[in-house]
Amino acid sequence: MTRPAVRPDLAMFEGYHSPQVEVEVRLNTNEAPGPPPRGFSEAVAAAARTIEWHRYPDRAATELRAAIGRLHQLPAANVFCANGSNEVLQTILLTFAGPGRTVLTFEPTYALHSHITRISGATPISVDRNDDFGLDVGLACSTIERERPSVTFLCSPNNPTGIVEPEATVRSVLESVDAVGGLLVVDEAYGQFAPWSAVSLLEEETPLVVSRTYSKTWAMAAARLGYALGPTWLIEELDKVVLPYHLDALKQAAGLAALEFLADMEARVSSVVEERGRIEARLIDLGCRVWPSGANFILFRPPSGDGTRVWKGLLDHSVLVRNTASWEHLDGCLRVTVGLPHENDRFLTALELVLGATS
Repeated sequence: MTRPAVRPDLAMFEGYHSPQVEVEVRLNTNEAPGPPPRGFSEAVAAAARTIEWHRYPDRAATELRAAIGRLHQLPAANVFCANGSNEVLQTILLTFAGPGRTVLTFEPTYALHSHITRISGATPISVDRNDDFGLDVGLACSTIERERPSVTFLCSPNNPTGIVEPEATVRSVLESVDAVGGLLVVDEAYGQFAPWSAVSLLEEETPLVVSRTYSKTWAMAAARLGYALGPTWLIEELDKVVLPYHLDALKQAAGLAALEFLADMEARVSSVVEERGRIEARLIDLGCRVWPSGANFILFRPPSGDGTRVWKGLLDHSVLVRNTASWEHLDGCLRVTVGLPHENDRFLTALELVLGATS
């Protein structure tokens, strides 16, 4: 039998994976530290009993889009929903990128931006960030002017660095993108943890879209639900590309139920931000290089600079963090998700022991 050939541009492609191991404290995938309130699960269970399972779901996700719009003080026509923010990004790239077009990222950043770019058939191009992982605005804008990318990504807070892009930076990049007829995508998967949001820059004639997810602040990673906020003309184009009935009825019900627990979400965010500050302070006390984070995780480099050895040492204490030490631009670094207070205590105690053993 002759196997069918994979597309030539994907033949040597590797998928995106986040390896998991069995540990007592898992702080490597930036999930919410605890589950949603009990009332949420009960509301979803009640909604499940009313679903007409033999019927297709509401293709337009009408109620959900309207509710998300109210949350952001926008009409439903400015909201697009999908199976996690990754499907949001994929739909954007299928719509506005593709063969013969380029997509610009600023590295290091979320790996799925360039990954999905390649899957869509577009060509990824990148600009390196400064040593402090900030953006060189002049270089960014001159690259946009020269390369004229169809889509430009900004991730704020940026994953894996945690850096929040200043509003002035986003405005400058947006102006350059607009001048070349491109689209700016601001990935705000961790936006609720940050001090400001690019949602405030949305206007009907502005080529800007902001993506969000339920996975982090709403504690719904298992649901795989995300959304985009943008001009009505952009949302209309995305609706043409996405597969019909792609958002199932139970997921829509879960998304609606979550929005009834806004106060719980805000309390969860406040708790994470407080714990983030405590962890940052202790990491600095331990001699680590720490990058300022506006997300629910922290990027740091152990004083020895040997991130892999420290990662293995933490694993010996049944604490799992993300090993980014071998990633380009992130030599020797580790990324830790902010967990529950007792999990953070376990991490800090283990790290102190490991650093003492490796010094």
